[in-house]
Amino acid sequence: MAVTPADEYLVHQTPYTFDRVATSDRNFYDRYFFNGYRRDGDVYFAVAMGVYPNLGVMDAAFSVVQGGRLQYYVRASRFLGDDRMDTRVGPISVQIVEPFRKIRVKVAKNKWGITADLVFDARSLPNEEPHFLRLARNVPVMDYTRITQHGSWSGKLSCNGVSYDLSQDTWWGSRDHSWGIRNVGGRDPRGAPATEMPQFFWNWAPLNFEDMCTLFTVSEYSDGTRWHESGVILKPYPNASEELTRADHSLKFAKGTRWIDSGSVISLIPAKGKQLDIEFKPLYSFLMKGIGYGDPKWGHGMWVGPDEVDGGMYDLALEPPMANLHVQQISEVTAGRKKGIGIYEVIVMGTLAKYGFKELMDPAK
Repeated sequence: MAVTPADEYLVHQTPYTFDRVATSDRNFYDRYFFNGYRRDGDVYFAVAMGVYPNLGVMDAAFSVVQGGRLQYYVRASRFLGDDRMDTRVGPISVQIVEPFRKIRVKVAKNKWGITADLVFDARSLPNEEPHFLRLARNVPVMDYTRITQHGSWSGKLSCNGVSYDLSQDTWWGSRDHSWGIRNVGGRDPRGAPATEMPQFFWNWAPLNFEDMCTLFTVSEYSDGTRWHESGVILKPYPNASEELTRADHSLKFAKGTRWIDSGSVISLIPAKGKQLDIEFKPLYSFLMKGIGYGDPKWGHGMWVGPDEVDGGMYDLALEPPMANLHVQQISEVTAGRKKGIGIYEVIVMGTLAKYGFKELMDPAK
């Protein structure tokens, strides 16, 4: 153990210094996620930054889609060390300017041609989603808290030789901060092999409208039983408020994929008042592997060296959907007369009775 800058603050939760977390579980993590999009949907970016104290790793990635066709990325990983207040990895850094109101994200000059100096300003209150808990037999494989928030972006972004000036009235997005136990850093054998087919149905959709923000998320077992659910209708600042709702979905899946298709509808159902139905028109898909989710070498928490930076590009037209189950689908959305934009993040693995998936990886028909 070692005294670090974080230990100066009156926020300790254990009898130990901040370089030691309360569990020895290798999968303990603490992560920022951000996304942003021009309101016409033509440009999209996402950011991830995470620390893995029991693995000694800190990593980050920044990825941009231009014109719905090409996805560029720069990513970095380093030895964590003792100072978790140092939120810089390679060229990527995150600075909390004002908690829950203003955050700065920077990408310094690098040979992959992605640079950024951006400020996220909150549009909505931060929403603490219900706690995530999923067991494999009797062992927690997910046990974490997540806070989600909608916002707008300002600043400068450059990618592939094209520069963008971001302003709060034309660039929206969302962000989250989650921490706890979640599979990271490669395989974690748990003794006896699993006896059931892998199954995971994950949905997360933060959306922005002129006078409203919404959050929808559900996670279900094969038979539709839910192990996590949250629905929220938020009024933006200056008169920010939130209303918790129940959530439901009526999805359509694009043929040959496990991605949602146009005409998919989610429903937010308040305890009182009218049900809010939101219809999606996906424009294109952002591959989450571009910011570390599931990448075989640069996956979250994986050791690639003491101070490494990498980058590249995906041609989205050449990426097979069934080899990319985890995506965020940038979508135009309609709620009655209201029109907005946001993302639908989806993973469908294994069987799912409601939508006719009967095998581990059968595509929609």
